Amino acid sequence: MTSVMWEPRQDTEPAQQQKAPRWWQAPPRPAWEEEPSKAGLAGKAIALSFACLAVVFPLWIVVVTSLSSRKTIDEAGGLVMVPKGITFIAYQELLSGGQVTRAAIISILVTLVGTAFSMMVSVLCAYGLSRSESLGHRWILMTLLATMFFSAGLIPTYLLVQSLGLTDTYLALILPSAISVFNILVLRGFFMGISQELIDSARIDGAGDLRILWRIVMPLSRAVLAVITLFYAVGYWSAWFNASLYLNEQDMMPLQNVMIQLVQRQEAPVGLGQAIKTGQLSGLAIQMAVMVMALLPVAVLSPFVQKHFKKGMLTGAVKG
Repeated sequence: MTSVMWEPRQDTEPAQQQKAPRWWQAPPRPAWEEEPSKAGLAGKAIALSFACLAVVFPLWIVVVTSLSSRKTIDEAGGLVMVPKGITFIAYQELLSGGQVTRAAIISILVTLVGTAFSMMVSVLCAYGLSRSESLGHRWILMTLLATMFFSAGLIPTYLLVQSLGLTDTYLALILPSAISVFNILVLRGFFMGISQELIDSARIDGAGDLRILWRIVMPLSRAVLAVITLFYAVGYWSAWFNASLYLNEQDMMPLQNVMIQLVQRQEAPVGLGQAIKTGQLSGLAIQMAVMVMALLPVAVLSPFVQKHFKKGMLTGAVKG
């Protein structure tokens, strides 16, 4: 008589043929991972279209008005939406020399020098804070974090800049806003995600901290460096408050301050007042042309850095 051994039953039903969960049971995957419906896709497309239109339409009006003649602007009664003849006379006059050309050169130089200085200090500070063996790194980090919530105020800052003799100098446009604690924290978070084994192997080979930073850390951090560089560059290019606070000479004003004078005070730049009075130029076209000049560098550089935002900003912020 043979004995039959009992074996547990195995479920041979394929996974795709298993019964669907009941209405009271949880779905097989989260709602945000499910395929969107056709109505949802259409709603997203409509919402994004309106958002793009809200951004592009004002820019279109500014660009078209800057390229319009005085006659076209007078016929439209102000801002031009439909171009009727393109002319570059406003840009030719602005770039032919004078206050706007000098202000644009000042803004470019301040942006280049300030961005290089800010990146150098931020990278060195972030790398030091990312190494747990650094001397006093925890206290320095706490001090930096405190500055994000507490500030001395405008008057002490102005008195400090004045006591250092930085008023009416271009250093006043760079040093007071050279460091962003938020950018340092993002860099620190990204540097902490770099494999410690790579750094340890470099130390065994005799490399110092500066060589490790230059040869290993920075090449692996191109994404976050590109994003932080863009942040600093846009900040310097768009800054106007420091110039209005620390500079008294009109010839030293950057492009943003000249644009404020054009838009708010309705003042014509030096050398263009006569051209406006004689009817060769429209004051509105000059204002729009200066706006385009102020927006152009950011609009050109942003698409090239856009691909680094997810890898650079989000990874650094999460790991920090």
